[in-house]
Amino acid sequence: MDSTTHKLYHVHGMDSRSYLDTYFSNKEDMAFAEDTLKFPMAMIHYQFSIGRAEGTFLIDISLGSIIHHLYFISKFFKKIVLLKFQERCIMELNRWLHDRTGAYDWSHTSSAAAELEGTRDQLQEQGMRLRSSIKQILKCDFEQENISSPVLLPLADCIISAWILEMISKNEDEYMKNLEKTIKLLKPGGQLLLIVALDMTYWFAGAERFHCFKCNEEFVKNAFGKVGLVIDYYAVQRRRNVSDFADYKAFLFIVGRKGE
Repeated sequence: MDSTTHKLYHVHGMDSRSYLDTYFSNKEDMAFAEDTLKFPMAMIHYQFSIGRAEGTFLIDISLGSIIHHLYFISKFFKKIVLLKFQERCIMELNRWLHDRTGAYDWSHTSSAAAELEGTRDQLQEQGMRLRSSIKQILKCDFEQENISSPVLLPLADCIISAWILEMISKNEDEYMKNLEKTIKLLKPGGQLLLIVALDMTYWFAGAERFHCFKCNEEFVKNAFGKVGLVIDYYAVQRRRNVSDFADYKAFLFIVGRKGE
């Protein structure tokens, strides 16, 4: 399939439950656990365990209705706002947030988070703490200068974004504009924690094939420098699985601090 025929996540939407089942579930045939579950959780746990990120208010702008990367964050940030492109993802998250019937089962990730923290006897506390920290789930639109419009959010102490910029950007220029709009929501001195799929051109959710802007580690690092983000930390994990659902070569975790 030609790349121009791939669907655009932020334009066409996706089946959010199929996305979760394919990349984040506890199913035996789910091939991505090392990359999509363990790597982000381990990296974020490391950042917060050494005290590199701090504050009270955090914004998350991540692909789909994922929450597993936020367990450790909720221990430090008492106010978390989630920005989502799709009403379907907002509905999915609200089912989990309010513990409604049919909510996605994230128990396998709360168990993994507790194990990383050495508190396996406190599994329920992981989810309860995160639920209490999430204050709003809002629609976002990167076509607007204020991507959370009409809501005007206070500047965040920290922003975390997983697999979004490369999914909503068609080329380098769009990536840079979207990165600039993201850090407009960040306080001077605040940190951006970014999780990026490297050298990826497509991914599937259900039977639908989606676009991804192909970028490498050097491009992302240069992009941080161009928008005034000083790199505090980065790590790359080479792909650990074999699957035709996505063609990424590696995942990058990178932390940048906005200039004062």
